[in-house]
Amino acid sequence: MKNNEEQEKDPERYAIGMPRVLRAHQPDREARAFLRLANLSMGLRAAEDYSLHRLRQGWRLTALALGRRPRVESVTEQLIDGPGGAIALRIFKPEDDGQPKPAFMWFFGGGFIIGDLDTADGICRSITLGANCIVIAVRYRLAPEHDLSAGRADALAALEWMASNGAGLGIDTTRLAIGGDSAGGNLCAAVAQESLRRGGPELSLQVLVYPATELIERFPSYAQNAFGRTMLTDHAMQWIERTLAPSFATLDLFDPWYSPRRNPDMRGLAPAVLVSAGFDPIRDDGLDYAARLRAADVPVQLLHYRGQFHGFLNFDSVNCASRDALHRIGDALTNVFAQQPAANRTIEIADRGRRKPSRLRTTADEVATSTLTTWVVTERWGIALLRLLSPKAVSVCRLLIRPWLLPTVMMRRKAISGLDRLAARQTYPSEKNCTVNP
Repeated sequence: MKNNEEQEKDPERYAIGMPRVLRAHQPDREARAFLRLANLSMGLRAAEDYSLHRLRQGWRLTALALGRRPRVESVTEQLIDGPGGAIALRIFKPEDDGQPKPAFMWFFGGGFIIGDLDTADGICRSITLGANCIVIAVRYRLAPEHDLSAGRADALAALEWMASNGAGLGIDTTRLAIGGDSAGGNLCAAVAQESLRRGGPELSLQVLVYPATELIERFPSYAQNAFGRTMLTDHAMQWIERTLAPSFATLDLFDPWYSPRRNPDMRGLAPAVLVSAGFDPIRDDGLDYAARLRAADVPVQLLHYRGQFHGFLNFDSVNCASRDALHRIGDALTNVFAQQPAANRTIEIADRGRRKPSRLRTTADEVATSTLTTWVVTERWGIALLRLLSPKAVSVCRLLIRPWLLPTVMMRRKAISGLDRLAARQTYPSEKNCTVNP
């Protein structure tokens, strides 16, 4: 491909603005605590030991339980016509001020196999409030019931519908953006390219969260990160590949429609925010795509969380890095929707280490973080399961016990805020400290 040849001829150009530290010496403290709990609950069972239905339900309940899901003005669902039947949309609206609002469309992740509107719910709510925009989540068709072309056809159709019909929802259709995480990041990148090729809606921004933009090659980060106790392991990746094998056998994965990084000409694409994680097997996939966009003179705000894992954005109830990323995505959308120039910079975010940490203080912080994480996870899972059994019971319980729990909740919030120690540093184009708002 032309862009591969250009990268080989001028590697320094493609390395400009890449993170100085790809991976921290260990995951961030909250990430460690969460991963310990996740691995304990999963035990030694591999993904293939569960039915597809159980995997989908498990991921749905996990995302609902561990995402904060803040209250927004309204949440509605709507069906639109798609290329393979009806497409379900979930529409999140902020407070109505009587003026048309910009809109952001979100494609959920899950290896093209799992995920749904519920797994995107917490992320979409946070972005709705953070960017003061209308957010639309898309339920696209999944494998193995459908091949990989079906989901991206749905995603493109949803974008075109939003541009043509958004005014009826109170959307300013001159200010549109799209985004997605993991497999959803693949869809976002592919749709942004195809929409530009077709002369479709002009996008203000594309938000790519640990995107899978390459479906053929594996990058060095796979060998580095796929064999640890993280969310996306070698076993999980192999299961995904086996499940997608029928699609892989019939489709041309060298086509940028499936592997967007193989597009030989990315000039003119919408500016991007790209989120990457140090302990992610597909970390280098996203970084490579960021480099290719910049080489094509597309502004990229690269947010690199060197102590985080693939999928961390969904867990903002227990991970301040997730809250920080959602805040920065909201800020980026706010700026481009206000017609401000898109940022072209690299910010590296990780735990702020103490200058002279004592072993006692380090151990105390570790124990405190693990205790608080277990507390929050247990409480939120309990509420999620109770809601599944009886939504009315959840409301009644909260009403009855909230006055008694308020002092405990306040104490816990203070303890968590005291342990949140993220440091953000802009390393490109010039180095400086950045504000952290977890």
